[in-house]
Amino acid sequence: MNTLSPDVFTFYKELKENNTREWFEPQKVRFKNLEKEVKAFNEGVKVGLEATDEIERVKLFRIYRDVRFSKNKTPYKTHFGSSFHRKKPHLRGGYYIHISPGDSFIAAGFWDPNPADLLRIRKEMEVDATELRAVIGETSFKKTWGPLQGNAVKTAPKGFAKDHPDIDLIRQKQFLFIKKFEDKSVLSSGFQNEVISSFTAIRPFFDYMSSVLTTDLNGESIL
Repeated sequence: MNTLSPDVFTFYKELKENNTREWFEPQKVRFKNLEKEVKAFNEGVKVGLEATDEIERVKLFRIYRDVRFSKNKTPYKTHFGSSFHRKKPHLRGGYYIHISPGDSFIAAGFWDPNPADLLRIRKEMEVDATELRAVIGETSFKKTWGPLQGNAVKTAPKGFAKDHPDIDLIRQKQFLFIKKFEDKSVLSSGFQNEVISSFTAIRPFFDYMSSVLTTDLNGESIL
């Protein structure tokens, strides 16, 4: 199992206090070594997931911020962010790891579904949300991931009844599950295994959503 060194948090604590190019440039070799650690950690997660899933690619996001449209002009992100993309079009949903001092978490689900996918999910919920509620309400699933999270519209999407019994699900714009970790847990020898087991536990949700997003309302394949 790959572990992360304490310097991953020390580095970002220092960066938060000195978020300038003048501070970062002499630290670049240090950062690249930490980046190698995280890439190795991610590769271990990928291998673990591929025992039961198909991962198309792993992306470690760049440290450089896009400040063009932001009031915050600090040049560097103060976290490692990594995404794991399942093999499309048959497999939907994605995994994410966020490593930052005092704010580390893993997440899984649908962060920004395209309009067609979002409408298809909502239409499925309009017809019958029983299966989805059973999946996300299952005891071991809830123990691992907790409740469904994500942004939602305030009332009802256009074309859907405000008084629909499953309007709480229909209102969702995102379908996310998030699990937070203390710094000491991230640095522990068991963290990689916990990430893999937690991501594996999300599969019933992904299997359900993949089935929805690859069929029409009659259950016929659209691929």
